[in-house]
Amino acid sequence: MKTILANYTPYFKKIIQLSLPIIIGQIGIVLMGVADVIMIGRVDATNLAAAGLANSIFFLIIIIGLGTLMAVSSLVAQAKGAGHNNECAAYFRQGLFASIILSIGISFVLFLLASNMHIFKQNEEVTQLATQFLNLLNLGTFPLLLFVSSKQFSDGLSFTKPSAIITLVALLINIFLNWLLIFGNWGFPKLGLAGAGYATLIARIFMAVCMTAFVFFHRQYKHFIRFKEKVNQQKYFKEIFRVGLPSGFQYFFEIAAFSASGIIIGWIGKNEQAAHHIALNIASTTYMIATGISAAGSILVGDALGRRNKSDIIRSGKAALILGTLFMAVCAIVLASFSKVIVSLYIDDSSVANMAVYLILIAAFFQLSDGIQCVSLGVLRGIEDTKTPTLITIISYWIIGIPAGYFLAFNYGMSLYGIWIGLLIGLTFSATMLSWRFIRLSKKMDVFKEIHEVKTIIS
Repeated sequence: MKTILANYTPYFKKIIQLSLPIIIGQIGIVLMGVADVIMIGRVDATNLAAAGLANSIFFLIIIIGLGTLMAVSSLVAQAKGAGHNNECAAYFRQGLFASIILSIGISFVLFLLASNMHIFKQNEEVTQLATQFLNLLNLGTFPLLLFVSSKQFSDGLSFTKPSAIITLVALLINIFLNWLLIFGNWGFPKLGLAGAGYATLIARIFMAVCMTAFVFFHRQYKHFIRFKEKVNQQKYFKEIFRVGLPSGFQYFFEIAAFSASGIIIGWIGKNEQAAHHIALNIASTTYMIATGISAAGSILVGDALGRRNKSDIIRSGKAALILGTLFMAVCAIVLASFSKVIVSLYIDDSSVANMAVYLILIAAFFQLSDGIQCVSLGVLRGIEDTKTPTLITIISYWIIGIPAGYFLAFNYGMSLYGIWIGLLIGLTFSATMLSWRFIRLSKKMDVFKEIHEVKTIIS
């Protein structure tokens, strides 16, 4: 045990050092949504349900872009580890270009969905409010993706603090603007849910401008954004999509499962839907801890791959999995112990609150599974293994999780709780298969001298 601890302690330290700013930044982004939900919840349950529906649809689509751009950090880390600064510069420029291309496609899809919200068969008042809110969120698509592109580049270089600071400042701006625009304080118009949409848009523009400008003008980046020789930039654009797009769909199928669950629960009733979105909002906050560790694991594994260091690849990945499991275990205990207190921050309606408390208890059980599968995706992305994990994700949620939840909800009369138990089953399957895949692949890396040999093993 002491030997294992001694071997992994340096990796634990590196992951914690890298992941803490990422976690803070990730939580900051989620807390913008939490602030919206908490403050809108003070209006009424209808507005809360509309906010939840619009946010679910928005993140369902934009997660493809966010997931695709996550490849930038591992690719930049790999290039940096190999000492190829010119490649870092190419990934930065092409990452910005990718954010533009992704924004065009994603905005178009979101516009179509906002124009046809009736297809989700929700309460009429909820549908009308959600349509307006979704259109406002869509205006922030490009700023958000531009911010993420610059952030992922910075993270890949192990400069993780700038994005965290910018995100926290944006969070404060978002909360203050919510206070002004939702409730009409200081003489501002009382816009309700639309006010939250405008606040979020302004905060995202602030994030994009600050992060991109910081990368362009701060001296710590100058060696990584300037070309010393000509490169085929199209090659790096394709590489971002080759590695990143499957990652985007991994997250899409996971988020889609939770979004579909929300829509199915909306068929049961709007109070049940409001409870679902409260619990999901809380679970998403704890999930950010896992995504931060996942991102750090991906960066370290990618850096080790660039240095062609087999031992560091294996130990970095396993250290990330261990830390992810421990952190999510703590989150599970906190959720189970303080579920009532946490829900009381969101809404006063006792009927909605009671349902949300029970959902959070179920969420406490799937914290470990959620954390393990999230970190596994990150370390697999670090070795550029994204296609098979995407297939595992589809099976986990859409062949196992959603059907099981629907069966429990409507055949066994378990209502919204059955849906969440189905999600728990899917997450557990995903965690088992993905973590096993990384361990198996790492064992097959017996001897290699070139990076392409790792890719051969994976394919």
